[in-house]
Amino acid sequence: MSSFEEAETEETVTCLHLTFYHPGQDEKMMFRCLNFCKREQVRADDTAKFGRDSSACRYSLMDTRVSRIQFSLQFYRKLHTLEYGFEIKNLSKKTKLTVNQTELGYLNKIDLPWKCIICFGDYQILAETQEGEAVDYFETHLHLAEAPILQEKCPPSLQPIPENGISPSFFLSQGESPTEIDENDL
Repeated sequence: MSSFEEAETEETVTCLHLTFYHPGQDEKMMFRCLNFCKREQVRADDTAKFGRDSSACRYSLMDTRVSRIQFSLQFYRKLHTLEYGFEIKNLSKKTKLTVNQTELGYLNKIDLPWKCIICFGDYQILAETQEGEAVDYFETHLHLAEAPILQEKCPPSLQPIPENGISPSFFLSQGESPTEIDENDL
């Protein structure tokens, strides 16, 4: 038998891709302690903590407005399944954390959706879970976004456009109030 045939079956690893954005990231360099170059292994029984305190947090954000420990991610296996997931817990007493518009106060926790946006203060983090089979560890892969992840959405103008193509704002700019006209009068 060849060594290829005797080799252990390769497991796929659950990987949590985290894309970070802050509007002042170029000037303030708050992400300078994060490793954006490669995947990092985290033991399954470890809690991945994010915050300002580098001695308590695996992922340090160099910003005085970030809590000492902002939030944590815990890897777990879902009950009665072979699926794995992450639980996110807000550990900041001062700052609320939102996960896809679900607001978490201090010590609140929820399951992390497989793709979501985590926000606190001016920070935006896109979290995407890549499923795997390994049980002893998971991986994180950090990315840096050049543009905001969450865009302010301006609702489109809901002003109707008349069939004749003349905008009602044209009449308003002429100092006249709009009047109703029967289409047969045109």
